[in-house]
Amino acid sequence: MLRTLHRFSVVVSRFVVVGALGVAAAAPAYPAYVAPATVLQARTSWIGNTFGFGDGAWTQINITAIAVAPDGRVFTNSPWDESGAEVSVYKNGKVLGRADGTHGWGHYGGNAIAINKRYVFVAVAVGNERGGLSKPGVWPPKGKQWFGVSRRELADMKRPATFQASLAADKADGHAQLAAAFLMVNEAPDEKRGAPKAEFRQDVGGLAATDALLYVANTSANRIEVYDAETMQQKSNWSAPQPGRLALAKDGTLWALTNTQGAKARLAHYTPAGAVIDDAPASAAGTDAVDVAVDTQGRLLVADNGPRQQVLIFTRDGEANKYRETSTLGERGGIFSGVAGKPGPQRFNGLTGVGADAAGNIYVSTNGIGVRQGSTGAGLGATLESYAPDGKQLWEVQGLLFVDGAWMDPSRPNSVYTGNKRFELDLSKPVGQEWKYAGFLSGRFKYPEDPSFSVDDWPGQPIARKLDGRTFLYLTDMYSDHLKIYRFDAKRDGELAIPSGYFAGRERGAANIPNHPAGGDWIWRDDNGNGRFEPNEFESNSAMLPNPGGWGWWVDTKGDIWHTSDSRGINRFRYGGVDKVGNPLYTYNNAQNYPMPAPFNVVKRAIYEADTDTMYLTGYTADEPFDRGYWKEVGRRLVRYDRWSSDTPKQRYSIALPWDTKSKPLATTIGLTVEGKYLFSIEPVGMVHVYEKDTGREVGVIKPGPEVGGASGWVDVPNGISASRQANGEYLIFVEEDARGKVMMYRWRP
Repeated sequence: MLRTLHRFSVVVSRFVVVGALGVAAAAPAYPAYVAPATVLQARTSWIGNTFGFGDGAWTQINITAIAVAPDGRVFTNSPWDESGAEVSVYKNGKVLGRADGTHGWGHYGGNAIAINKRYVFVAVAVGNERGGLSKPGVWPPKGKQWFGVSRRELADMKRPATFQASLAADKADGHAQLAAAFLMVNEAPDEKRGAPKAEFRQDVGGLAATDALLYVANTSANRIEVYDAETMQQKSNWSAPQPGRLALAKDGTLWALTNTQGAKARLAHYTPAGAVIDDAPASAAGTDAVDVAVDTQGRLLVADNGPRQQVLIFTRDGEANKYRETSTLGERGGIFSGVAGKPGPQRFNGLTGVGADAAGNIYVSTNGIGVRQGSTGAGLGATLESYAPDGKQLWEVQGLLFVDGAWMDPSRPNSVYTGNKRFELDLSKPVGQEWKYAGFLSGRFKYPEDPSFSVDDWPGQPIARKLDGRTFLYLTDMYSDHLKIYRFDAKRDGELAIPSGYFAGRERGAANIPNHPAGGDWIWRDDNGNGRFEPNEFESNSAMLPNPGGWGWWVDTKGDIWHTSDSRGINRFRYGGVDKVGNPLYTYNNAQNYPMPAPFNVVKRAIYEADTDTMYLTGYTADEPFDRGYWKEVGRRLVRYDRWSSDTPKQRYSIALPWDTKSKPLATTIGLTVEGKYLFSIEPVGMVHVYEKDTGREVGVIKPGPEVGGASGWVDVPNGISASRQANGEYLIFVEEDARGKVMMYRWRP
């Protein structure tokens, strides 16, 4: 404590001196930012998605349900895709289209889908934007939301197949047309922010259809309902405990997963009238059945999202009048078998759906965690795969990244980390083909308390550092509530990242951490190496230094962690080596606080270069005030300080950053990084600015090229940009890109 206080007093005095030397006494008003005229010649590419959007296609970021047509078309559904591809259709590894009308303005996708010869039946949710949408019959009343089924034309999913004449008559209102094709199954209270979603979710858990009938699993009502597929009038229903996925057999009987909200789902078999048929196989211990399908041979295909991570195949034993497991598809243990985290054919990861076509090909969807009722998934990456009857992989599409940045691996050439994955690069390949999915980092069976599963749904921005011969991954989140730290042990854990440390920056981000101390100002370190949050592994701040609770996290090349605040200065946590199990050491006793330097009154980011003792700060000044409407931005001014750790740091330059909140698109700065001779910053809509590091002069900008349709989605992670200078002088610049399941990769040679 005494050492911390002593350092604090010294730091205060040195900034008083700096202010007296005139750092804060520059011109009373700063010149506005002037956009550069130079657009730099850079090659645009990406990592993490099979398609780059150059032709308008992308793989959606989550798939929670599939329906397979006899000809091999695969129809998908999920609660959310950032650019509206919740309901899509694929064939032979290509995107054929999407339904639209399932995203935004009161519309959401869901967790079930079915088809017949004429229609696509899609589980959806409908809201009213907190009462902002209020047309009777089209939107639910304020305080309510609807869950049900949207019926679309099979030949063109964008076309609602209407059945409510009064609403369908309003041809000019597209929302009325959607409502005219919507069957409400449940009306429920609006979800409340921060409330457990299970209390409010009453969505459809499963669908199955013949040309005449539609079967609906009304999970929360413990009922299977049967509707006329043309009139959409209910014909019958029967009781079933928490029914989920449904599948029709050739003889007209219905298979269902029941008890889907409990610890273990079960298979149930029903006659068309709802009578139980006593031939359903029991699930083996550890099975987590999440989907069921029937193939052309009459076999049952069950997607098992338990530790086996396989498709279980059951065949009817005529003599015993029972179904028994006769084979499987997929390596036992999935992606976690063998070299844990290594992807490949039949190494499934978070099964969500299974189906088969007329030729006997089997289709499997995954999202890294499995079907989660009422959730958009964990941002862990979607895949859709096709397998021939002999088990050979025919094709695969991947949408692996969402709210996820990238950082070059400091220990291996051509290796790149994202928040929960590793990729390998071959820069000699064509655009969009330079990347290969090489590792999945999140081991939910071995490390179930990994904060990636409990704290937030989105990976964030990684920083990878090599310290004392070991690689560590530091990971912020979408709202900078915390900083996660991971270590690696390839011999024991393969590609998996082992939870190693955690900095709680705000209380809200730590609510789900087991055994956490009160408040949101503490450090956790995995003392015993088991990746779990034990009660004796936390250190609370206890007012040893100010808790910034701010947006700026940075880890320098020496391993020191920097955390900025709005008004309480900058905290520096010094790297203290590694402990006996290989965790990096950080303590409050080895930390210090730097007060706010002139000219700032709000500091949002701190980028420190340890080799040269150079600090780059961004934020707001009295003449360039903080606007709370743009709370994630880095600020309006960037200042470089030399000799930062001395008693008299010197301001080298001060530059205005892009700031035009009235322009379309918005022109502000959301993140920045430093590499080689340059500073790189990024606007929220994806334009990169390049500055000379030594002078602050802007060299030019890099814009998305035609390879990605000239478009970038919102950059939604603070500091969602990184750069790496290659041996040949080329810079690889990675930018988080929310819209279409990828990270942008720009290749620029000065």
